Amino acid sequence: MNAIKALLPLAASLLLSGLLVSTAATAADAPKVVVSIKPIHSLVAAIMQGVGTPDLIVDGAASPHTYALKPSNARSLQQAQVVFWVGPGMEAFLQKPLSSLGSNATIVELDQAPGIAKLKFREGGAFEPHDDGDGDEAPAGDSRGHDHSDHDHGEFDTHLWLDPHNAKAMVAEITTSLVAADPVNALTYETNQKTLNGKLDALDAEIASTLAPVKDKPFIVFHDAYQYFEHRYGVRVSGSITVSPETIPGAQRVAEIHSKVADLGATCVFAEPQFEPKLVNVVLEGTSAKSGVLDPEAATLPQGPELYFDLMRGIASSLKSCLAAQG
Repeated sequence: MNAIKALLPLAASLLLSGLLVSTAATAADAPKVVVSIKPIHSLVAAIMQGVGTPDLIVDGAASPHTYALKPSNARSLQQAQVVFWVGPGMEAFLQKPLSSLGSNATIVELDQAPGIAKLKFREGGAFEPHDDGDGDEAPAGDSRGHDHSDHDHGEFDTHLWLDPHNAKAMVAEITTSLVAADPVNALTYETNQKTLNGKLDALDAEIASTLAPVKDKPFIVFHDAYQYFEHRYGVRVSGSITVSPETIPGAQRVAEIHSKVADLGATCVFAEPQFEPKLVNVVLEGTSAKSGVLDPEAATLPQGPELYFDLMRGIASSLKSCLAAQG
C-alpha cells in the first residue's frame, strides 16, 4: 500500500508532462493562417478556437483602403499555409504581395465563396459615381448570387460581411479550407462552425428587432459601405458623402449632400472613426441633422472571435440611438 502511495506523485507528474507535450504538439501542429482585415479575422478566429490563432494584417485603427504592407506582414505571408482575404476590390494593397510572398500558401478569396450575395455599387443622385474601370454604370441596388465566372471585382461593393447571411457563407468556405489544410483538426473546425452559425442566426434576429422602430428614417453615411446591412434590415441610406474614403470629395459634391440633408429634414449623418470628421461637420452646417459614428471595418474594436458580433451590434446601436432621437 505504501509503495502504491509512493508511486502516485510520479504517475501524476508523468500524466501532467504528457498533457503538456500533447498541448505543445497541438500548438506546433496548428496551421499558419493569415487574415487580411478584422471582420474576417474574427470569423476565422472563431473557427480556429481550440486549435490556434490566426495572424491579422490590417490591425489597430488602420483601414484597408489606405493600408501599406509592413515588414512583419510580409514575413507572415511568407510563412503562411492559408491566407484569407475578401478580394482585390477590398484589399487592393495585397494583390501583388499575395502573388509573390504568399506563393506557397493556399489563398482563399472570400468574395468568391459559394452562397455569397453581391450588390453592385450605387451610382447617381446622392451616390457618387464609382469608377470600375469598364465605363459601365451599375443599377442601384442590383443584386445577385455568387457566380464563379464573374471576376469583375470593381463592379461590386465588397463590404460583404455586413450581412450575417454572407458571413455564414464565408464561414462555410473558411471551414472547408481549414479542414483541407489541417484534416487532423477537422472535427474541431466543424464543431466550431455549427456553434458560430447558431450565434450568427441569433445575432441576425437581434439586430432586426433593434432596428425595427427606426428602419424607415433616412440617413447619410460617410462612404457607401452599408448596402448589405441596409438590404438585410430595411434601413434607409439616402446618400454617401464619398464612395471611396481615400478620395476627398470636391466642393460641389459636399454641396450636393448638404442639400440632400436639408431636403430630408431632420436626419442623421454618420462619420467613420478613421476618416476626416470635418467633412461631416460641413454637411451638417445649417441643418437640423445630428451626427453619429459608424465603424463598418471595426477600426475601434479589439481583434478576436467576438469582434464580428460587437461590430454588427455597434452599427445597429449607433443607428438606433441617432435616428430614434429625431422623433
